[in-house]
This record gives sequence, structure tokens and C-alpha cells, in this order.
Amino acid sequence: MSVNTLKNRWAKLYFCVAMGCTSDIIICIFAPLNGYKGIHEGTSSPLFYYLTLIFMLKDKVQLLLDKALEEYTSLFLVDFTVGGDNSIKIVLDGDEGVSLQDCMNISRAIEHNLDREEEDFSLEVTSAGATSPLRMPRQYNKNIGRKLKVKTSSGELEGTLVETSTNSITLEWKAREPKPVGKGKITVQKKQEIAFSDIQEAKVKLKF
Repeated sequence: MSVNTLKNRWAKLYFCVAMGCTSDIIICIFAPLNGYKGIHEGTSSPLFYYLTLIFMLKDKVQLLLDKALEEYTSLFLVDFTVGGDNSIKIVLDGDEGVSLQDCMNISRAIEHNLDREEEDFSLEVTSAGATSPLRMPRQYNKNIGRKLKVKTSSGELEGTLVETSTNSITLEWKAREPKPVGKGKITVQKKQEIAFSDIQEAKVKLKF
């Protein structure tokens, strides 16, 4: 098997792990390794066993994480990944922000229920950065009243987030436009609803 073929399959592996693909998909991708011809024969591959351990760890951490977030209801998950080296990375946000103690609480709830000798993992729990793109609808709710920069397929908008709904957000801003009659310009209030599906990126504009 060529080096390029191996690289391609490893790239698919990391994509599958990141996207949470099922084990059946993994088998289809890696069954031909080491001379395996059939899909079911691929399940006895050392590589398949290795992948199974990653998925088992991810499932176990997900359960512990869900249980911890049920206790700390103001917190919510933004991102969660388990790397091929068992590196666990969790990104949190909160309706009232995320403190260092919050990160420690979630970290302990997970770490104290895993066997480091058995799983040989590393764990990192962090808060979403102030300049990081907004990814979850709940993040928009906590930023009502703040100025956002929103990129869509039709361009960019900057305005104050005044409302959120299940499917969209509403921005307001002031703009200078020519007077309907006569020379000069006037300041007008603009308002636009933007569907979540149309948002490519949205960030909070910080004031310094």
C-alpha cells in the first residue's frame, strides 16, 4: 500500500473522529488495510481496536460531561473533541460567563471518574475566548445588547444585537443616508433579521 493511500486514510480517520462517525464507517475506510478484503475481517485489525478505544473514551467522557452540565446549569458546551492520542479538549461558555472555578469543577467531574492508567488521557477544559466566533444559539442570548460583526454570504454587517429567536437574530445600527429632499445626509435607524443558517461567522466587537 502506498504512502499516499495511508495518508489519505489517516486523514479520513481524524475527520471521522472529529465528526463523531459510527464504527461502521470507520470499518469501511480501514478494512482493506494489511490485506483485509472484507469489511467484517477489518474488525480484527489492530487499527480498528485502537479506534474502538477512542470511541469508547469519547462516549464515556460525553456521559460524564452531560451529567456535570446538568449540575452546573448556567454552563453549556461549545466544543468537545478527543484526539487520536486520547487528548480530551472541552470548550465551555456560560450564561453568566465562565470562571476558573467552573472549568475546575467540570474537569474534576470528568477526571475523577476516569482511570488515567487505563485510558492514558490528557484533559483540557477552557472557556470560549471573548474574540472567538459565536457558535451556539445560547451564546447569542448572553450577548444581547452588545455589538456584533456578522459575516454572511451576501456581505458583512455590524450592529447591536437586540433580539434572538429559535432560528435568527436581529441587529440594529445607525447609518448616514442622503436626505429624501434637499442636500445633505441624515442619520437613520436600520434593523435586519439574519437567519442562523445564513451566518458564516459572528463575533462580538469589544470596546477598549
